Amino acid sequence: MSEAGMSDEARHKARVREQFGTTAQDYVSSTYHRSGRDLDLVVDLIEATPDAIALDIATGGGHTALAVAPHVTQVIATDLTPKMLAAAKTFITSQGVTNATFEVAEAERLPFDDSAFDIVTCRVAPHHFSDVHAFAREVTRVLKPGGRFLLIDTFAPDDDELDAFFNEVEVRRDPTHVRDYRIKEWQGWLSDLGLQIDVVEQFDKRHEFESWTARSRMIAADKDALEQRILTAPARVREYFDVVEDDGKLISFADQKFLMRARKPGV
Repeated sequence: MSEAGMSDEARHKARVREQFGTTAQDYVSSTYHRSGRDLDLVVDLIEATPDAIALDIATGGGHTALAVAPHVTQVIATDLTPKMLAAAKTFITSQGVTNATFEVAEAERLPFDDSAFDIVTCRVAPHHFSDVHAFAREVTRVLKPGGRFLLIDTFAPDDDELDAFFNEVEVRRDPTHVRDYRIKEWQGWLSDLGLQIDVVEQFDKRHEFESWTARSRMIAADKDALEQRILTAPARVREYFDVVEDDGKLISFADQKFLMRARKPGV
């Protein structure tokens, strides 16, 4: 089907598959994705037991599933993009993991039974989802009573100018970006679903501009325009995002991530 005949949601998902199918191996090898304090926190906070079953949604390069696998009886890694999932499978199995399975799935329509998982994780992906409310409902549905949900993503500042600027930058760098949401929005959505949030942590992540734009395959003209947009942003914006430049070239900047743990009430 051509894009003209698709719904907005289907069109967006097709673009996500195209974008991340092309760049799948980059996400497997990305230092930014394969390391970080947040991965250690995931392992610490999932409260895994040897008989636990875990689900990693939008696994990307597979780094979260790989971190979780040694601590559970099974981890199922899902992703919307078949080529990305295939790259993650190759990577994870090459590390000697034998308790991981892989399934193409939409985050908003998980093909699993109610109360199927002790642990659900999703790391640095929901800003690409077409419907984060449906995603949150699905997480709640597939969690067992007493199950833990670990969510990590970029968040938007509460300040409207900073929020608008950074979401603009994200879309210009990768048109499959939908939105970085504010922490209080996520807290409200999960609480409204009956999940009990007991951990919220914030941390900075620094992006080297060259590798950050290369990973999304930006063409030179668009990359140059984005660099100038960041370098000429108001001083308070550049200060907030800790923009580092050298002789008129953008070297790096920092954004903010959050980690949130939520529990489904029950035994």
